[in-house]
Amino acid sequence: MRINVAKRAPSGSASAEKTASSSRYPFAVELPDSATVDELKAAIAKQVSTLQPDRQRLTFGEKKDALELGNSLSMYGIQHDDTVYIKDLGPQIGWQTVFYIEYFGPIIFHFIVYNFQSVFYGQSFEHSDVQRRVYLLIMAHFIKRELETAFVHRFSHGTMPLINVFKNSFHYHMLSGLNLAYWVYGPSTAHGTPLAAKLSSPFLLALFTGVFLFAELSNLSTHITLRNLRPPGTRVRRIPYGYGFNLVSCPNYLFETIAWVAVAAMTRSLASVLFLVVSTGQMYLWAVKKHKQYKREFADYPKSRKAVIPFVL
Repeated sequence: MRINVAKRAPSGSASAEKTASSSRYPFAVELPDSATVDELKAAIAKQVSTLQPDRQRLTFGEKKDALELGNSLSMYGIQHDDTVYIKDLGPQIGWQTVFYIEYFGPIIFHFIVYNFQSVFYGQSFEHSDVQRRVYLLIMAHFIKRELETAFVHRFSHGTMPLINVFKNSFHYHMLSGLNLAYWVYGPSTAHGTPLAAKLSSPFLLALFTGVFLFAELSNLSTHITLRNLRPPGTRVRRIPYGYGFNLVSCPNYLFETIAWVAVAAMTRSLASVLFLVVSTGQMYLWAVKKHKQYKREFADYPKSRKAVIPFVL
């Protein structure tokens, strides 16, 4: 069958026809009747070499949802001589590479701020027990994320737009990296200060360390569960069950939030509270989107599950 490929004109545009057409668009590709989205993207890339499959966002009709890889065209009601609309997503970067970049930033910033005091504070001082403990926990958290990226995660999408890596990295490099490190490791909570003596209580350190480690190990457990749902080299999607998933759709976000609550409680720093609020808000949005996607995709999805907070939200 023949499929036409065109650009969608902006709604309400006086020059819609001109906007949607160019020396390249529209064009047609020939495919077998049983063709999949993957085959359509490959055919487009063959005809327009700059439009590699990862750069293509395809939609059909008036729907705004993208055609998903692995699905047949007939699943979307696409027939001979129908028109599919394409958007060029621009240069792409692999999700695995993105994760490496995001998590490496905080590791570097915490290391240099903690170990090169005179550069950042103009003086040298002895770190307090709470500063040493938080440094070890935060470094462990981001090293864990790097190792998960290498050995645990299986990505349903291979790439993302290159420009997004700068936005994503700002969140990690600045909020959880430089800003958090600068205020947490500073002289105001150094050894010998009244606040450090209060925060370095052995009981509080043990309590919040225990909460943090519980959350981190639980988070790792949920990532392993998600990994085991998807066979290598596939985009298979299944309903997750087991530890954490019986209560919420995204327990990985729930446990990560708990870990950063422990850091905020341990440091009582506005910088740690700021990162907690921003990161929790972002994870909430991701969780709600994932929750709705599960419910839309699986008719038998457990109705009692919440998105991220058990029994509440």
